[in-house]
Amino acid sequence: MRIVEKPWGREEIWAETDSYVAKKILIKKGHKLSKQYHEIKEETVYVVEGNLRLQFEEHARLMVNGESCHITPGTVHRFCADRNDVVLMEVSTPHLDDVVRLEDDYGRRD
Repeated sequence: MRIVEKPWGREEIWAETDSYVAKKILIKKGHKLSKQYHEIKEETVYVVEGNLRLQFEEHARLMVNGESCHITPGTVHRFCADRNDVVLMEVSTPHLDDVVRLEDDYGRRD
């Protein structure tokens, strides 16, 4: 397992193969990930703890414990922890560097 510290929390990559990657993601209360999309990467997230606001281009979805969402390539999205810390499990294709950032609160670029 490897831990990747992020300005909004951290990722714990607990499985990584040529076919898939599995992560446990912690987003601290009041923080959000980049508004982004992926050209190739496909992912499914599962809310383990907290209330996740999953922001898409034109609408948002509030997700609670036990809910999941599949995100296909090209879908603009942003994970937000508005109310409390959020813990997610994410399973994706192994394209970890496939991130096109449209907005970022921490000044990061692609």
